Amino acid sequence: MIRFVFKLILCVLLALAAGFAYLAVRSGDPIYTFYEWMSPARFKQYDRLIRSVAVEHHLDPMLVKAVVWRESRFDPKKHGAAGERGLMQVSEKAANEWARENKIDNFRVEKLFDPKTNLEAGTWYLRRAFEHWETQTDPMPFALAEYNAGASRAQRWSGGNSVDAIPAQTFLKKIDFPGTRKYVDSIIARYEFYKRRGRM
Repeated sequence: MIRFVFKLILCVLLALAAGFAYLAVRSGDPIYTFYEWMSPARFKQYDRLIRSVAVEHHLDPMLVKAVVWRESRFDPKKHGAAGERGLMQVSEKAANEWARENKIDNFRVEKLFDPKTNLEAGTWYLRRAFEHWETQTDPMPFALAEYNAGASRAQRWSGGNSVDAIPAQTFLKKIDFPGTRKYVDSIIARYEFYKRRGRM
């Protein structure tokens, strides 16, 4: 009897594992899906806040979450090599521009480790990058390159032209920072992954 129960439990566990594996593979990114199942609190804890801040700044929440994933893997305490901070790895310069523009008195850069403050500053900066490239047919690669490498470099890669339409593939080929090219590609891929499954 004990052997039968053991075999039954083993069969159920194997069936569950096979089912999870099938769903993970169907998701399009089995590794991400596996980690999301293993640590749902880490992967989903900021979804409501991301959604709220993204909508406020007229950005797709799935895109903002893709940026957060790429920048910090959802770690609000992450400190970048060049001094970037928090979920969206906002630089001190960008944060000060955000604080000045939004008339935030006594802003201290340490506040960027607060998820809400970081998301506010990061989405504001990303929205501004989109506005710089709004005449492009597909402004996303341009805006993401600017978010990662700065406006002057993005302008250089566009040939100094942010007004006339430039094919996104032409722009991407001119990015001479391999890290920025990979950054843009990985965020777009993560964004497409969220859109395919219909949720963040």
